[in-house]
Amino acid sequence: MTNDLFAVSTSSAQSAATAALLALGLVTVLAALVLVPKGWRRLQLSRAKHPSLAGHSRMAVRLARLMPGHAFGDERFFRADDAPLEISARRRASFEALSRLLTERHPRSIAATQALKPALPDLQFTSSYRVPPAFSAMVQRHLPLGAVMAASEGHALTDLDGQRFIDLAGSYGVNLFGYDFYRHCIEEGSARVAALGPVLGVYHPLVAENSARILAHAGMDQLSFHMSGTEAVMQAVRLARYHTGRTHLVRFCGAYHGWWDEAQPGPGNPLPAERTYTLRDLHPRSLQVLRTRNDIACVLVNPLQALHPNRPAPGDGSLVDSSRRAGFDPQAYGAWLRELREVCTERGIALIFDEVFMGFRLGAGGAQAYFGVRADLVTYGKTLGGGLPVGVVCGRAAWMKRYREERPADICFARGTFNTHPYVMGAMSVFLDALEQPAWQQRLAQQDQIQAARCAQLNAALQAEDLPLRAANLSSVWTLYYLTPSRYNWMLQYFMRAEGLALSWVGTGRMIFSTEVSDDDFADIQRRLLSAARAMRDGGWWHPVAPSNRAIKRRMLMETLGWAS
Repeated sequence: MTNDLFAVSTSSAQSAATAALLALGLVTVLAALVLVPKGWRRLQLSRAKHPSLAGHSRMAVRLARLMPGHAFGDERFFRADDAPLEISARRRASFEALSRLLTERHPRSIAATQALKPALPDLQFTSSYRVPPAFSAMVQRHLPLGAVMAASEGHALTDLDGQRFIDLAGSYGVNLFGYDFYRHCIEEGSARVAALGPVLGVYHPLVAENSARILAHAGMDQLSFHMSGTEAVMQAVRLARYHTGRTHLVRFCGAYHGWWDEAQPGPGNPLPAERTYTLRDLHPRSLQVLRTRNDIACVLVNPLQALHPNRPAPGDGSLVDSSRRAGFDPQAYGAWLRELREVCTERGIALIFDEVFMGFRLGAGGAQAYFGVRADLVTYGKTLGGGLPVGVVCGRAAWMKRYREERPADICFARGTFNTHPYVMGAMSVFLDALEQPAWQQRLAQQDQIQAARCAQLNAALQAEDLPLRAANLSSVWTLYYLTPSRYNWMLQYFMRAEGLALSWVGTGRMIFSTEVSDDDFADIQRRLLSAARAMRDGGWWHPVAPSNRAIKRRMLMETLGWAS
């Protein structure tokens, strides 16, 4: 009897165990069915990201927070690449001569800049990051630059010491037609709205006129005005999320869309960009991610990236070797945009063109007309304000609406105290007058040919003198890159300053030309740039036995870890 009971209980236990195993197996299978697609999509996403740190923002932030700072002392500053003593002596002499020239020529402008710095974190930041951090302290002490200017004229600036510069900074993209033109926009625009003055919360009649004209250029139905390009992009993304009900935005590696959290993941943003995918530009794996995920509300495209795909803005502060490259292939980039358009249409994703920087440099129809691709939403800023701050979102009506009649509490709110400021509307009106004149449109249409010819001319001159420097351009926006490995390429911006060429704080990575620059003006710019490059070479900053780019980066890693002597 006992044995029978034991057999029965054993059999029951075995049956229960079998059932449990079957249940566990079923759960495992179901879990696998659920998790495998998620895992596969996650793998696809990882493969679509750029393999560099620029494509992996969280990892970049972690490393940035762990990386200790170090500054080169007097001797190491000139021998960071272990150059021979004779070369370091030449560098020291060159550096000291440049320091004397700049400090003696611009004392008032430098003093005014130094007086501003304690109260202006912006100026503290830009001064510190003009060059790679290890070199920064000594450069700030001995090569101070004047950031205070007294006057502008055409494409020239004059500092507090009366020294005149050819401006290659272009007001970060605003200066399309020359500073005298924008002075006229502000003066004439102020007169057009003087009767109403700075009254906010109502609309000047110019708002209707400006709106119609901008929409005609953009080929869109509706628009909203904002006070900056960053704000305009924020609203475009918010509208895309509102209308799709999805959470994530896609940006492409290296692209800049303003300084707000989700569009600028990685170092510089203290928060993790939880709802941002940073994918590879010009890559089929990115298209695959767009085709297979259901959480993507919009894709942000900055047409400027066509000049340096998958690379961040080429500032000299990150110019640690000579690996920076640039080049514009309009056919390849246009084909890429057409593929993006097709996938976004197929998946109901908003395609947003961020034309805040490029704006109308590519023509009165912007990047949409230039590449022959229609976006769902497009943002403008910079030059459109006629010299005053502005941001604009244009879009198809279905994307621009901010509420639902059937659910009145479901809204997409966006307002701003200074939106449609009368004086901004006045300056914008004058700018649009010019943009619509055939003569100005012809100037813009000619820029591709003019700038490409000038770029080729400069490169030929650099090659003829065996100078390891080249230029690349996207219309009137240029960048310089370097052919010989060196840790000192950032020095060129200071030699250019000595030659009377003013750059923005990012240095040689971004030069912006206005249409006011004539062929004679460019010949003068080229002469000055060649002279600066010769000074670089003669000062020993480019020398023939420099280590390779790979060796330079290996040396930097050892320095960061404290292993270098």
